[in-house]
Amino acid sequence: MINFRNLDLNLLLTLDVLLTEHNVTRAARRLNLSQPSVSVQLARLRDTFADPLLLPGPRGMQPTARAEALREPLRQALEALESAIAPAQAFDPAQAVNTWRIVATDYMASAIILPALNELRTVAPGTRLAVLELRPDQIVRQAEQQEVDLVFHTREGAPLSLHQRHLFTERYVLAGRADHPGLKRPPTLAQFCQMEHVIVSPDGGGFHAATDVALANKGLSRRVVLSVPHFLVMLETLARSDMVAMLPERLVKQARMLKIVEPPLEIAGFEMMMLWHERVHRDPGHIWLRQHIVDSLH
Repeated sequence: MINFRNLDLNLLLTLDVLLTEHNVTRAARRLNLSQPSVSVQLARLRDTFADPLLLPGPRGMQPTARAEALREPLRQALEALESAIAPAQAFDPAQAVNTWRIVATDYMASAIILPALNELRTVAPGTRLAVLELRPDQIVRQAEQQEVDLVFHTREGAPLSLHQRHLFTERYVLAGRADHPGLKRPPTLAQFCQMEHVIVSPDGGGFHAATDVALANKGLSRRVVLSVPHFLVMLETLARSDMVAMLPERLVKQARMLKIVEPPLEIAGFEMMMLWHERVHRDPGHIWLRQHIVDSLH
């Protein structure tokens, strides 16, 4: 049995050319080697395969039965290897058929994916996009096991083992229904605390957020009367009630059914990041997708 660990790939390249040329001199010319070097390699090939492989004949060297059996599988193997190590081809979005899997919350889908979607469908019509639920404790495993391609995440808590790119810095605004009586002008801090607030609690059932921390630092509190798991539910709730909410500006800046005002206290915003694994870092299609998303946000 041939020990592949000790097999010199250059010997297989030489054998492939010899099986085409049937002549050591011509093979040496194609391989850019000297004739003695090719003869030495042929001798090593004969030892490796325990077969003469090529025998002298009236019209050049004639392959043995073993060499004939090797010809086609050897050519296919070398072509496959050449294809595997060839430089990556340029990505053509018009011809692409990729299915990209992106992890995002409903806010991230609205603020990041939607701005990129129409242009994506136009320039890469054969591609598909799957938006998956964000599970922070699963991000690294999903990326490592090729279950996801891109992840959107705030800088806080983003896994350092993944590549990161800053997308934008988000700020909070105060929102309520378009004709909300308490939002005809920006409310005072006291008025703000007396309003009925709704918050998004991704973990479920929470009634405390960054706004409450900022208020507590001033010795104040607000009336949080509703906690919901998704922003879509929140927006519908605001449009149909007198409740208000502190929301990321990008989520509501196009929401005509809502009134947007500056809050009476400053709430720290957050940085939105795009994350991906090393395995796709240099992939031309993935590079194109990442740049397309960045361009769509500006």
